Amino acid sequence: MCAPLHAHTFRTVAMRCQTCGDETSPAYDECQRCATPLGLPAVLPGRPTYPVCGVGLAAAVAVGAATLSYLPGALFPLVGMRVAQSAAARRDGDLLLGALVAEGLFAVLYMVALLVAGVLVIIWTWRVRRNLDAFPGALPSLGPAWAIAGWLVPFANLVVPARVLANVARDSLWRRRTPPLVALWWAAWLLFLAADATINKLDNDRYVELAETPRSRAEFAAYVDHYQRALGPRLVPALVCLVAGASFVVLIRRISAAQQDRLAKATPTWPAWPAPPGWPAHPGWVGHPGWPAGAVPAYPVQPVTGVSPQVAEDPSATSPQVPPGSGGTIGA
Repeated sequence: MCAPLHAHTFRTVAMRCQTCGDETSPAYDECQRCATPLGLPAVLPGRPTYPVCGVGLAAAVAVGAATLSYLPGALFPLVGMRVAQSAAARRDGDLLLGALVAEGLFAVLYMVALLVAGVLVIIWTWRVRRNLDAFPGALPSLGPAWAIAGWLVPFANLVVPARVLANVARDSLWRRRTPPLVALWWAAWLLFLAADATINKLDNDRYVELAETPRSRAEFAAYVDHYQRALGPRLVPALVCLVAGASFVVLIRRISAAQQDRLAKATPTWPAWPAPPGWPAHPGWVGHPGWPAGAVPAYPVQPVTGVSPQVAEDPSATSPQVPPGSGGTIGA
């Protein structure tokens, strides 16, 4: 006679999350670390995903290059003062024109680097946002189209990119709240845009008041004073630019590494190409977490009901011999 079963004889078997590997509890519907629903894979099968390590590295390098290319223009007043002093000593206004051309070249270099970085960042942003659609438990609030339009639409580009990256960072880095690095990056970026635009306007307004062709000592001294006054304010956007660029590079690298690691855990999907009847389906198909309930393989296994008609039932039987006819053998 079987002994009665008691509640203490049962023991809950802990399962591990397929995304982060932590033990899960049946008391919750999702992993408490990465928010993946229980029983679901790290990546939903059949959903399109995109590699992000390569484009992420390119975007990080481009952002770093654009950040560094801003510094020569920001610190150019140091060079401008030396050139203005030399021009005053020689009474040569062409030197001042050369300084203006050099400053313009630094500005063009920065704009080209910023354009390249912008294109790569938009591509990377779209890919990491698109991958969220294949991550169980991810809850992005904006669609993938905003990963592109958010950078390009006026006024929306002051808010939308931060919201998209906040979603991506939370769902990629397994955070319940937006990582502080996102807030630091976006606040520094907005402050940089405002400070750079304001200071450039003030510099241009003061520069147009200078003599176009200086001749007297006072007119040359005005150029020296202009560059001296421009140096201090320009240090503000330069410092903020470094903070924004460095934090964004770190953010890109962390998100790219986290998403690529999760994509590596995806169970490979096998195409349902036609095959001869009787061939078994790939063992990785049936029972896959993403396999639809009640679905059958593309070519089900045919049951063997008898002996193949090509094989005789008697294992000792031999093929019948053809009787020789006239001229049928050599030497006949």
